[in-house]
Amino acid sequence: MIKVDWTVEGMTCSNCALSVNKFLQKEGMNDIKVNPLSGAVSFNSDHNIDEEKMLKGIRSLGYQISGMDDKSPHGQRSFGNLLSTNKKRFLFTLPFTFLLMMHMLHRWLPLHWLMNPWIQLLICLPVFCTGMYFFGSSAINSLRNGMPNMDVLITLGALASFIYSLTGAVMQLGEGYLFFETSASIITLIFMGNTLEESAIKSTQKSLQTLVKSQKVMATMIAFDGDHHEQLFAVENSSLKSGDLVLIKNGEQVPADCRILWGDCLVNEAIMTGESFPVAKQKKDFLVGGSVLDSGIVKAQVTAAGDATVLSGIIKMVQNAQSEKPPVQKMADAISAVFVPIVVGISLLSFIINYYVADHSLSSSLMRSIAVLVISCPCALGLATPAAIAVGLGRAARNGVLFRNASGLENFKSIRQVVFDKTGTLTTGEFLLTNFHTSIAETEFKKIVFSLEKYSGHPIARSIAGQWKMNELIRWKKIDEIKGLGMRGEDSDGNVYEAGSVNMIENLIVERHHQVYIAKNKEVIGWLDVSDKVRPEAKNVIDWLHSQNIKTVLLSGDREDKCLQIARELGIDEYYSEQTPSQKLAKITELNAALPTAMIGDGINDAPALAKATVGISLSDASQLALQSADVVLINHGLKNLPNALSLGKHTYLTIKQNLFWAFLYNIIAIPIAAGGFLSPTVAALAMAFSDVVLAANSVRLFVKKIL
Repeated sequence: MIKVDWTVEGMTCSNCALSVNKFLQKEGMNDIKVNPLSGAVSFNSDHNIDEEKMLKGIRSLGYQISGMDDKSPHGQRSFGNLLSTNKKRFLFTLPFTFLLMMHMLHRWLPLHWLMNPWIQLLICLPVFCTGMYFFGSSAINSLRNGMPNMDVLITLGALASFIYSLTGAVMQLGEGYLFFETSASIITLIFMGNTLEESAIKSTQKSLQTLVKSQKVMATMIAFDGDHHEQLFAVENSSLKSGDLVLIKNGEQVPADCRILWGDCLVNEAIMTGESFPVAKQKKDFLVGGSVLDSGIVKAQVTAAGDATVLSGIIKMVQNAQSEKPPVQKMADAISAVFVPIVVGISLLSFIINYYVADHSLSSSLMRSIAVLVISCPCALGLATPAAIAVGLGRAARNGVLFRNASGLENFKSIRQVVFDKTGTLTTGEFLLTNFHTSIAETEFKKIVFSLEKYSGHPIARSIAGQWKMNELIRWKKIDEIKGLGMRGEDSDGNVYEAGSVNMIENLIVERHHQVYIAKNKEVIGWLDVSDKVRPEAKNVIDWLHSQNIKTVLLSGDREDKCLQIARELGIDEYYSEQTPSQKLAKITELNAALPTAMIGDGINDAPALAKATVGISLSDASQLALQSADVVLINHGLKNLPNALSLGKHTYLTIKQNLFWAFLYNIIAIPIAAGGFLSPTVAALAMAFSDVVLAANSVRLFVKKIL
């Protein structure tokens, strides 16, 4: 299986994305994801890829693959290079169009020479040729590939007015048949609209671009000469690899994920969490690539570089989520796929009704028909969802919330209850050993406990293993983690040891109020008690959820008394204690059937429930299984970001609905107005040019919109 990631240039809306998607499907690719805003395209292939063939196919659609077309001897042609952007095309065509439009002032200014049809033709030709080169070739390619795009409408409108005017000039039919300025203004105004649209769309990618820029910095690398003296070298962080040593000074950006070997510092991790308040770091602490040292100087060892860093993972997750299509987009895609043929049909019907039924003149009927073609905007339908999703995901990433897919962002709109795991979610997960008892030698007991718990991913086990860390340990013949219960190990002599909750060895004990029990060959040899603190932000989060009429539920594998205490302290509506992973899954299924439910947890035993919930939410320091099962990841103990995630999801969905409403309303109102002759093709082109800009601007509002 070959995984391919490309950047395809020239896409502007989901209609473009559908064309690329359809081409890749024809070539036998699978798991295709296309983001029309960023141009990111990814897919899997079961066989080797013929790059030249793929390049030719993508170019035939009117697009290019960044980095591959540059290497191709058959890349862009000279004319295409000269006018390679919409801005350049607009600036090139504008003077000719402006001059053509001046003929309307011939009654008041000495511009009678502009009334000459051949002069108008000469002035119009550069604009017309430019438009046909870009719009016309794109239209033909889209028709050839069975996915007609908006350029078909523009081409038909400009071509119809040009041919009509050319016929009038050749046959000397008079001023009433000259509409060269209409053809030119359509092309020029669409180039202007595309320029404004590109600028607005780039704004929707602002947060992601900020993250991407943070990946590329210079680093001070530490090396040693033959006499073991330190030597410092300035290198690009892209050349760093795991194990390299780096020096990071006050004010510098951390070049890659690394661990501090010497020194301490204050680190601004706003790139990851959205919070500029500095975090204290010291020896052995982890530094995330992209964060900035507010003060201090450290020497650190690179633990991950390039695509393996946390920041790269975040960027990739956001890009993948932007490429996913939420359910609300499917209707817009279905309409976009048939939009162009329908509009062409309406345009023809408009001409027939105006000319044959309403008895309007040929030129008047043709102008109305052209206005219908030009004012219609399938791109508005295609941009409505991607633009809002891009802004929503970007803002979320900058504020410590990562969405694995766009559906998770949309699904937040309906959440009516939130289910919490306890340990590591509502509590800090940093346990202190408060008491223990054993019937064997204390040293031997500690060795057994450490040897078992060091293999567990549970927060309690990790805390105990960290506090009783030792060099001497039991070499297990077999060791297993029993999900939601504890650890079981068998030594070389066949003795079976267990460390776990009361549910693991409940038949062997009388008293049930300790956190961890240790057994040897089904006989209890000791117990341990640990204490855990409630997260300081937990109460505020629960209160905010209640203020939004969202029900709260505690679902934990911990004991009844501990769960009751936490539920009362935080004001949680319901609690369920001593739950195994299978019981958690069953309970989430039951709760989900009653109300749309979000589940937030961080342990291996939470993974099945996270996958089953309407929206699964995990913390970034959770187990890998929990992270993979979740739709949403909250960074850096980010329980405080839960209200932000829920609100952003709802406001993003609201923005999508607003965008779709505008897109539908625009087309529903604009097309009849154009067909009725209330708009000239020039005004229609201007209206179409600004329709996409309105959507992008509404989406960009999400950057600054107050959501809490």
